[in-house]
Amino acid sequence: MAKSATAHGGELARRGFTVAQVVHDYGGVCQTITELAIEKKAQITASEFKIFNLCLDEAIADAVTEYVRLREYEGKERVGHLVHELGNLLNGAVLAYDALKSGSVAIGGNTGALLGHSLTGLRNVIGRELAEVRLGSGIQHREIVRVFDFLEDLEVAATIEAKTRALQFSVVTIGRDVTVAADRQILASVVTNLLQNAFKCTRAKGQITLRARATADRVFIEVEDECGGLPPGRAEELFTPYEQRGDDRSGVGLGLSICERGARANGGEIHARNKPGIGCVFSVDLPRHLAAVAA
Repeated sequence: MAKSATAHGGELARRGFTVAQVVHDYGGVCQTITELAIEKKAQITASEFKIFNLCLDEAIADAVTEYVRLREYEGKERVGHLVHELGNLLNGAVLAYDALKSGSVAIGGNTGALLGHSLTGLRNVIGRELAEVRLGSGIQHREIVRVFDFLEDLEVAATIEAKTRALQFSVVTIGRDVTVAADRQILASVVTNLLQNAFKCTRAKGQITLRARATADRVFIEVEDECGGLPPGRAEELFTPYEQRGDDRSGVGLGLSICERGARANGGEIHARNKPGIGCVFSVDLPRHLAAVAA
């Protein structure tokens, strides 16, 4: 019992559930068994019920202990990665600025590109951390988001990033009437994170595509890269916290777990499709705003 409860608490922590939901799971077990006993007219003695509740108490304690332990560990790991990443980006920006200020190099050269890359990286990190805070605290602001405009906003920064890395970038947009009800900041963080992973993992001079498509009731925002594909069994690992892929080890090590949580917070899901030998396609699957469909 202790082993399974510990595993259950750790799994819920990794999937982003709250500690209240860990406890609620075991309350559901108690309620289910009680209702089943009533339905089957099975007699439960006071002694049996006491033992059952003691087992539930111990299981809850084991699950919560593992949940807290894992969260504390992840918190320390995350702060360490975050400090390292911010330090690298700030140092790059300061060094590039000092060189440009001396007048010995032109803004249009590699030094200017380094400054732009560092500032873009800082903006992405701050945006991602703000989204993480909102997800962790349960703060959301749903609004009607026009997908065409949303992609247009992301295109500018993504184009600059692609040029910095000597990669090809294209956008396949969608009709102006397609909308979703979502927290714009969290959704932007999800797609930006997918784009950043694509830029890091795509082979030199490769192609990254940002596209949107829609059905009668769903909207799909997809990022396709040319990372060369994944080895068998690796697709499941991509959404594990601190899992990274590719030679570029920058990032706080959250892998794509924040994308999964952000998609869920907006009522959707995220899927990864492997294209062996070519790359991956990550798809954010969201409910289409029904009022817009009706109109």
